[in-house]
Amino acid sequence: MVKVAEEDNEKFLLKLKNRVARVGIDFPTIEVRFEHLNIEAQAFVGTNALPTILNFITSLFEGFLIDMGILSSRKKKLTILNDVSGIIKPSRLTLLLGPPSSGKTTLLLALAGKLDPALKCSGKVTYNGHGLDEFVPQRTVAYISQHDLHIGEMTVRETLAFSARCQGVGDRYELLAELSRREKQANIKPDPDMDVYMKAVATEGQEANVITDYVLKVLGLEVCADTMVGNEMLRGISGGQRKRVTTGEMLVGPAKVLFMDEISTGLDSSTTFQIVNSLKQTVHILNGTAIISLLQPAPETYNLFDDIILLSDGQIVYQGPREHVLSFFESMAFKCPERKGVADFLQEVTSRKDQQQYWVHKDQPYRFVTANEFSEAFQSFHVGKELRDELGVPYEKTKSHPAALTTKKYGVGRKELLKACISREYLLMKRNSFVYIFKFIQLTIMAFITMTLFLRTEMRNDSIEGGGIYMGALFFGLIAIMFNGMSEISMTIAKLPVFFKQRDLLFFPSWAYALPTCILKIPISFLEVSLWVFLTYYVIGFDPNVERLFRQYLILVLVTQMSSGLFRFIAAAGRNMVVANTFGAFALLILFALGGFVLSREDIKKWWIWGYWISPMMYGQNALMVNEFLGNQWRRILPGSNEPLGITILKSRGFFQDPRWYWFGVGGLLGFIVLFNFFYTMALAYLKRE
Repeated sequence: MVKVAEEDNEKFLLKLKNRVARVGIDFPTIEVRFEHLNIEAQAFVGTNALPTILNFITSLFEGFLIDMGILSSRKKKLTILNDVSGIIKPSRLTLLLGPPSSGKTTLLLALAGKLDPALKCSGKVTYNGHGLDEFVPQRTVAYISQHDLHIGEMTVRETLAFSARCQGVGDRYELLAELSRREKQANIKPDPDMDVYMKAVATEGQEANVITDYVLKVLGLEVCADTMVGNEMLRGISGGQRKRVTTGEMLVGPAKVLFMDEISTGLDSSTTFQIVNSLKQTVHILNGTAIISLLQPAPETYNLFDDIILLSDGQIVYQGPREHVLSFFESMAFKCPERKGVADFLQEVTSRKDQQQYWVHKDQPYRFVTANEFSEAFQSFHVGKELRDELGVPYEKTKSHPAALTTKKYGVGRKELLKACISREYLLMKRNSFVYIFKFIQLTIMAFITMTLFLRTEMRNDSIEGGGIYMGALFFGLIAIMFNGMSEISMTIAKLPVFFKQRDLLFFPSWAYALPTCILKIPISFLEVSLWVFLTYYVIGFDPNVERLFRQYLILVLVTQMSSGLFRFIAAAGRNMVVANTFGAFALLILFALGGFVLSREDIKKWWIWGYWISPMMYGQNALMVNEFLGNQWRRILPGSNEPLGITILKSRGFFQDPRWYWFGVGGLLGFIVLFNFFYTMALAYLKRE
């Protein structure tokens, strides 16, 4: 149906609209209004803004004294947007223009309801007369950021398919059901190809969706659909293709409003023209609402837009039809030269450096006209008067289509979201299989070194000193397994920027992301511990009892899971490689010191003993020691003693002698596994991106 996007896309969309229109169904429309929008930031200036230790400590004390009312803040107030008002109309494509630092991104974020809470915001933003608190803006609006954040190990098709799966189908199913009912009543037979397409895009939970193929075609990504997106370590698609993937990630969803921030970065003018032309067709034919921010659009791309919003110094200089923008500036004595691109003229005419060249009255002295003066003049221009009159008449909420604004927080049900996240995590584990193979090889090498170091022919089990060496072997095994979980830090941090983006876009809740990570790593833990235990157990000469072998196996599996959960939590809380590695190394140091082997329980000071009881390593260490030294080979009684050798060895290092401590250890480790994964989920849910 869409063989060549440039030629067939408009015919395809018209077919779609005609099928819906002939039975009297209208597509929902959304009108976005913003009135008297003011946005301010508080920031340190000069050397006070540098991220030094001194400034950090000073700002902590300052904040406390400011809260107490003793000091006034040294932060300087910066105005980003100053009393801006306007209307983004449906079925019209709007271009947002302005020089860098004019407030374009802030305006788009404010309209999308994604503004940083640290910014001071006043004014009103409404969608069909409804405030942002009356619906879910993240699901109604597709905000396309200028930052390209993607998982490098996934292909372009997989990235878009996952996005489509999480965002769901919106009101497409209800539209199709109503359409089919009316067609049956009117005895209309639909076009079979269009019928198949509409049924396909209205079915949620599909791993491969036809809407993904359509967006790939429209954005010209078919050529690299099965190529990895790539990152710093993995060769992938080009920068321009990556920018189109960022756009496509939101276009596959059912959002009816598009706010697109600098989507042309890295693209050539013909590709930008093709994308904007496709968006124009979608907006005009399907009654969409779109505002696109571009830095320097080519003349042919500029001519595709219906409305222009020109921002300068945080103020709207012009907002209205494209046809009247030049006449407004001519009324201010500034004219665009014949061979000059209009978009370039609009960005330069408010600039102090470039404005003078467009001054018409050469016989009169030139004076720089500020953005504020342009803004005031626009209020008396006929387009500005019409806009003010429109804003003066409130939008009637009753006119809003019931399906226009989304009130559900997530696109699909919990089960479907969990399935989507599990399938993606499994895919990433397969793509990163080298990491797990390397860990297996590393553990195998460590196991062989340990076997030769603690070889059973050199190990003695008839003295307290011999028992101490066996304890060392158990402790070394525990350390090897614990350190193996530290790779979770880098693997978790690498995916965090993409997670934060998708969490904020309400693709999925944090638990749906955290749970697959924890569950799918369990088989890996079993394999890792199998390598260690089955290679070392009998060669070192631990108690030759198969039950005790599997008990040691269970404890080490739980230790692996506990350490993975701990390092995942540290990564999610640190959100930065340097911070997470620092805290990870510190956590290991504390665990080793308070695990009961480096310092025995009797040697730990009373005021520090609480650290011993909350150390997860202590529970694993005690369980391993009790499991080994209460075995048959340690039951002999030394001359001059009235208790088994194993008990004497346990007492010598301050370990517990009760056999129930094995199960206490199992319970303690299970508790820490749940606790650390819970903390990991909470960190993902509530912490902001760094």
